[in-house]
Amino acid sequence: MADTDEESEPAVELGGGPPVEGAPLARITSRLHYGIPKSEVVRREGDSAIRTADGPQDLADVLADIDETYFPREQDLTDAIRSVIGDGPVLTAEE
Repeated sequence: MADTDEESEPAVELGGGPPVEGAPLARITSRLHYGIPKSEVVRREGDSAIRTADGPQDLADVLADIDETYFPREQDLTDAIRSVIGDGPVLTAEE
């Protein structure tokens, strides 16, 4: 198979804007094994900053606002966190 100019260019152009602080929530929750107690999430990932519409927040601070103490599935943890941080677009820094 011969390489062409079309094949070597990316299918989607990436933006050149400023980086967004914090990690995507899915990246952090995918590193854990489920079912997992909230205390273990805090111990392993609590100092990780997650991206939110209001800027980066430490996961431990978000989890402090959640009443659940055990997450049997990744989706349960994600839903609980989203109930605190919301599900809006992540703001980028203005130049």
